[in-house]
Amino acid sequence: MAQVSLNSIRKVYPNGFEAVTPSSFDIKDGEFVVLVGPSGCGKSTLLRMIAGLEDITSGDLHIAGRQVNHVDPADRDIAMVFQNYALYPHMTVRRNIGYGLKNRKTPKAEIDRKVEEAAALLNLSDYLDRKPSQLSGGQRQRVAMGRAIVRDPALFLFDEPLSNLDAKLRNQMRIEIKALQKRLGVTSIYVTHDQVEAMTMADRIVVLNAGRIEQIGTPSEIYHSPASTFVASFMGAPPMNLVQAQFQDGAVRLPCGTAVLDAPTSRRGPITLGIRPEDVRLGQGQTAFDVHLVEELGAHRLLHGQIAGQPFTAHVVKDTIASPGAHVVDLPRAALALFDTQTGARL
Repeated sequence: MAQVSLNSIRKVYPNGFEAVTPSSFDIKDGEFVVLVGPSGCGKSTLLRMIAGLEDITSGDLHIAGRQVNHVDPADRDIAMVFQNYALYPHMTVRRNIGYGLKNRKTPKAEIDRKVEEAAALLNLSDYLDRKPSQLSGGQRQRVAMGRAIVRDPALFLFDEPLSNLDAKLRNQMRIEIKALQKRLGVTSIYVTHDQVEAMTMADRIVVLNAGRIEQIGTPSEIYHSPASTFVASFMGAPPMNLVQAQFQDGAVRLPCGTAVLDAPTSRRGPITLGIRPEDVRLGQGQTAFDVHLVEELGAHRLLHGQIAGQPFTAHVVKDTIASPGAHVVDLPRAALALFDTQTGARL
């Protein structure tokens, strides 16, 4: 296992584009950390700097207490699992898993033992003599993971490994990867743009936006206490409702004039009000909610519409009677979050 420490790591390309602003955080031994954010936010670039596949413009990177800024990828004691599996099509599963060990001139008996152990761990024992073309997408990903496991690395790096799989298989594989990581106890860094993957797999999440870190925290902290409107809108399915309001006459008021929260009388001006859809209470309170669409999702329903002329979603249980039209909702004060309208930062 290994602790990873990033101290003001920065990446600037020759054309002047700053892909990653100075970023600092520590990853504990055995921790599973997910880097999440939209396309182009810098998460894969950050992972590739940790792997040694991208040069570090400035800052210090330590793995297991050793500075590795200028250490070759092969000497960093890491194993990387890629999005496209990167398997050799002409080799069997057995040879694919053991290929890295063979290159290291590991004795054949040891290679055979490690391959058999990894195959058993990944439910691949019956497929060792097949070629990648004879496997499903999930099985190919297991082969890629097996190739990483046999190296006994100090650090696992995952670069969007499930993005090529269908939804059902992604759900299955994320459970398998998390369970495997816990069993092996290897420090892991996982990159994804899928916030559901991040929430369900991570011990801690690093949310990135436009090359900078927006927030670091546990899934619960990220979800229940977002540090900015970006985090609030990106994390969650559906995301947090964000409604423009005003500090006025000692209260936070919606544009329609409804007061939803007490506030100091000295406060004036615009404010952004946030609330998770599942915290909205349908049929209670006095805030008008015009429902345009009812989305049936089996175990629950999502009601999409508007509050005070702004998009709004409520999450209700499956037995709730709801149809398009005029409704009222309560916005519980304990569930409300306030954000600075200009900066997006939570107040």
